[in-house]
Formats: sequence, structure tokens, C-alpha cells
Amino acid sequence: MKIKFSTVALMGNHQDPKVLDSMRQLADYLSGKGIEVLVADSINEQAVSGVARRLPEMQLAKKAALIVAIGGDGTMFYAARLVAGTDVPLLGVNRGRLGFLADVSPGEMLVHLDEILGGNYVDEMRMLLRAEIISGNEIKAVSLSFNDVVVKRHDTGRMLEFQTCIDGRFVNTHRGDGLIVATPTGSTAYSLSCGGPILEPGIDAIVLTPISPHTLSDRPIIIPTHHVTEIRLNTDRTPSAEVSCDGTVTGRIEAGECVRVSVAEERVALIHPPGYDYFQILRSKLNWGRDFRENNGN
Repeated sequence: MKIKFSTVALMGNHQDPKVLDSMRQLADYLSGKGIEVLVADSINEQAVSGVARRLPEMQLAKKAALIVAIGGDGTMFYAARLVAGTDVPLLGVNRGRLGFLADVSPGEMLVHLDEILGGNYVDEMRMLLRAEIISGNEIKAVSLSFNDVVVKRHDTGRMLEFQTCIDGRFVNTHRGDGLIVATPTGSTAYSLSCGGPILEPGIDAIVLTPISPHTLSDRPIIIPTHHVTEIRLNTDRTPSAEVSCDGTVTGRIEAGECVRVSVAEERVALIHPPGYDYFQILRSKLNWGRDFRENNGN
């Protein structure tokens, strides 16, 4: 049975004129249908025509039946962490650039939203990663990630030397710029640019992708989601490394410390317009299936 979305929260960077324009359109449209509209209290009341109820941003997921994130995939990452572990689904309107996750275009958003409000949509669950920075027996920091957890060099011009273990079993000693641990969602992001494979979002697996490895035989590995990965800096060779989740730096590990990455208990529910096709998204965003000879006159 489909959910009735009587309360919809709108999220996005209201400092961006394009985002604010879409937010205003959506607020007026939803309000006209008798749907309660929520926005963060950091947004000026006049910015959304005064039709929206303003709340602290952290409360939006508690009050809304649906969250619409307006912007790029970065906005989707931020919104995903707010709704993680709740039953509140997330819909993305693309006002960014590539937009793998925010797959509704501004020109079609009102039509698609009307379909979704009528119960005509595709829904799915996406996994998150849990990253723990560990020093000795102490957990120094914990973060959730929708796309990827990245351990990378902090000092320019110096390689990292680190070890990977899976479920306590030694896998490899790596030398290079770092390592990406990516979800299927994140397999089309940084991991892809480093030579990692594309994982269809429904696959229960994660991918470990080396960043600029010094040894050409150091290749990406796909592992099941029940495995736990540890990335530990070599105590002799590398003084420190940076840890980021979805592109945001969350901490640093020193020599002898490690990052433990596992699949989080929390999941994120995504909503797509009817007719959503993941492979069509890939063709569109990655320019698959096009004959570029036509543009070159060959």
C-alpha cells in the first residue's frame, strides 16, 4: 500500500537562486493542493512566499511524510543522513550537474510530483556505510556515508602505505594515494573515476578501490556486505591520512590507527518517478550508446 504524503519537507541550498526558484514553485504547488509544506528555519519566510512552516532542520524528518531534496547529489547525501533509519522517503530534484541520485528535472518536477502524490512511483532502499576511526580500543569518531568512505593522503607528494584486513584477515599492503570503500550507489562516483566497477544498486556488495596504486596489480575488490573492512596506516612509513565520507572530511588517522568500515543498520528509502530505469540513467549520465562519429563527420 502506498504512503499518503500529507506533509512534505523541502530541502536545498536556498542561497542558490536556481534551487530557491524550484523551492518556491514546489511550495506554492503543494500548498495549493492542501499539503503542509515544511522548510528549515534557516530559510527566510518571504523566500518561500510564507506558505511553508519553518522548523529546525533536524526536525524535518520527524515531521514530514516525504522529503524533497533540491540541488545536486551533495544535497541528496546531506538529506539522506537526516532520514537515515526512518521511514521517510527521499525524492531528488536535480539543480546540480550530473545528478545520479537527484533524477527529477526541474521542467518535469510538478508533473512527476503529481504522479507521486497520487501513489504512482518507484521506491527502493539504499544502503549506507558506517565508518569508525579507531585508536587503540577507542572509537574516536563515527560517520555515516551514502556514497563512499575515502582514506587518502594528507600531505602532497607523499604516498600512503597502509594495510587492509577483511573480518580480521590480512588482504594486502598498499602503496598509493589511498583507498575508496564504496556502496553500489557510490560505485558511479569517485570509485568509478579510479577504475572501479559499476554496481547495480540492488546488489548486496561493496567495492574497495585503490586510488592511484603504486603497483598495477593492486586492483578493486568486490566483497559481500556482511564483511567488515579495516584500513590501518603503516607505523613506519606514513604519519597521517585524511578520512572523508561523501566528500566531507570527518577526521584523520595517525600511524597505527585505523578506519573500520561496515554496512550500517540504517537504510535510506528513495522515491523515483514512474518508469524509472537505472540503466537509462547510466546511458544518459555516462553518454553510453551514442555514436560520436556523427559529430565528427566520420
